[in-house]
Amino acid sequence: MVDNSTPIIITFIVYLVGMLALGVIAYRLTTNLSDYVLGGRRLGPGVAALSAGASDMSSWLLLGLPGALYASGLVEAWIAIGLAVGAIVNWMFVAGRLRSYTYIAGDSITLPDFFENRFKDTSKSLRIVSALLILIFFTFYTSSGLVGGAVLFESSFGLDQQTALWVGAIVIISYTFLGGFLAVSWTDFVQGILMFLALIIIPIVAIIELGGPGATIDQISAIDPQNLSLGGVGAIGIISLIGWGLGYFGQPHIIVRFMAIRSMKDLPKAQAIGIGWVLLAMTGAVLVGLTGIAYFADQPLENSETVFLAFTQVLFHPIVAGVLLAAVLAAIMSTIDSQLLVSSSALAEDFYKGMIRPNASQKELVWIGRGGVILIAGIALLMAQNPDSTVLELVSYAWAGLGATFGPLVLFSLFWKRMTRNGALAGMLSGGGSVILWIFIKQDTGFFSLYELVVGFVVSCIFIVLFSYIGPPPTKEMEEEFEAARVMDRDRT
Repeated sequence: MVDNSTPIIITFIVYLVGMLALGVIAYRLTTNLSDYVLGGRRLGPGVAALSAGASDMSSWLLLGLPGALYASGLVEAWIAIGLAVGAIVNWMFVAGRLRSYTYIAGDSITLPDFFENRFKDTSKSLRIVSALLILIFFTFYTSSGLVGGAVLFESSFGLDQQTALWVGAIVIISYTFLGGFLAVSWTDFVQGILMFLALIIIPIVAIIELGGPGATIDQISAIDPQNLSLGGVGAIGIISLIGWGLGYFGQPHIIVRFMAIRSMKDLPKAQAIGIGWVLLAMTGAVLVGLTGIAYFADQPLENSETVFLAFTQVLFHPIVAGVLLAAVLAAIMSTIDSQLLVSSSALAEDFYKGMIRPNASQKELVWIGRGGVILIAGIALLMAQNPDSTVLELVSYAWAGLGATFGPLVLFSLFWKRMTRNGALAGMLSGGGSVILWIFIKQDTGFFSLYELVVGFVVSCIFIVLFSYIGPPPTKEMEEEFEAARVMDRDRT
């Protein structure tokens, strides 16, 4: 897409070296497992908010969503609306309660750790099952992201696919290996700013060149009035698209940022930054796609998902284009590094410490976590060697799988005192299982075209309530911790 010129290459090199430098700095500040997987709960509000947004959106925000709007018009904005609502609810209601409850419940540093402590699960079944599902889903996710990074390097610099794959992987693995959560959060903070600026600058410049907002709207409408319509997909379609927002509550790489916020007093500022980032970035992505319809009307793009990259080529100087292309790489990297870290923390905290060596030293656990980064990245790289591998096709379902497996579990565990271990385990297994089942019976039209996340989410909620009434009720200790977390969240102290 972009001329392989020296300014762009220099911009990329400076960016990648900067990310590695942050990893080295974070390495010197990482002394125990809490530091490595949760940053010692000392993230400031800005870093927590922007790193949550960056780790969430990935390249989908810069390539996938604008591409969908460019190809089909405003109707594709329903998914952006659903995700925006999900992100807002996540920040407003889940963030504070999860931060307080994970602290109250044994100072839990991973989600599986929290589930075990929350429900006093001496069988360790919750920890094992949840950690295993995290490893499976995130290995698929990571593999897909590595392929996306390779495509960017390949298309921007003419590298062959294998070389491009390894260049991106080595940088991401290096700073995640060295600095753990702090490195991931700091780099995601920078990457979140890059993504935000790119999504604001491109549509503004494009609209100005098209003659202003009014002229842009007229040109889009002249091509096809349906380009500016939110209708035409039916009730099931709208529910499915908006239903993407339900996935937020079950994404460990996003909600772990809530657990790491420095203080409950920092939460209001983090909420404001996080919500503002999501709303403006989503709006920018939608506008990139819509303005692309008018801007490239005379020479339509063969691949709709290159609309963002096409704008960088025609609107900006190579140095600026290099920065904007770095934003795409940032989107990819910010998600992969978070997924690698959550997966490695599951290995170190939930498998190694929880099952093999309960008395392992902090230094030992940190190095097990670092080894986990290498192991999981290595498996993902093997998967990514063949971009057409059928296993990569399953990645599109990972958001639904994680959302249905953990979303209801997180919400009920935070806000329903009567929930029990039986309900948690049943909800987790039924949610993930129903997503997989629905994928096989899904149809193109009618009720059976409903997005699998919506189905799995509802099924999980039903099973959580049903099985929480089967077996013994919550213990007095569980109820006292629930109230303590509620009070801590309410008082923001």
